[in-house]
Amino acid sequence: MSIKVLVADDHAAIRAGLVLILNGADDIEVVGEAADGETAVRMARALKPTVTLMDIRMPGMDGIEATRELVQDKVCEVLVLTTFDLDEYVYAALRAGAAGFLLKSVEAPRLIEAVRLVAAGDGVLAPGVTRRLLSAFAAQAGTPERRPPDLDALTDRELDVLACLGEGLSNQEIARRLFISEATVKTHVSRVLAKLDLRSRVQAAILAQEAGLTKQA
Repeated sequence: MSIKVLVADDHAAIRAGLVLILNGADDIEVVGEAADGETAVRMARALKPTVTLMDIRMPGMDGIEATRELVQDKVCEVLVLTTFDLDEYVYAALRAGAAGFLLKSVEAPRLIEAVRLVAAGDGVLAPGVTRRLLSAFAAQAGTPERRPPDLDALTDRELDVLACLGEGLSNQEIARRLFISEATVKTHVSRVLAKLDLRSRVQAAILAQEAGLTKQA
């Protein structure tokens, strides 16, 4: 079964390039294109894509609000594409529940792999900026050493998984780190998100940084 993707970007040339790359993968099908957030939300509700590639700055409803609507209503996963690796709008998009973000300069193989990972329930953060992003976000939060009371609901193993998420590790990497199966990792991640009332593993990663569960870069 192919992964259905909706591409949302206000630049036609960028959309065309993304469509060309994604349609070149045997297991990915671009089912629609949108030039603004409102259109992206409407098309996603109608087309039911597995993943929406979402630009941040678009006319009318921006990518942040569109991401919030799609994730809150469980319409699809959202992978944000941004021009800048430390854009303040990206922070808001991750808060809104985006499964991750990549830079628009991403190489084609990496973009395809990212879509596959997000479709499988994993998270994606642009290589080389993960720790800078999370550290900057944690710094904005104030006191990362303070342990949120919600974490008391987690088991020791769930805390281990949360700490790994804070480092931006994939399910496969967490499985290797903790010597457990990927299926078990997915179960733990789902429980962590449910117990902490989070929308995505990236939100969990940010919380892990804010709580001081991972070492700051």
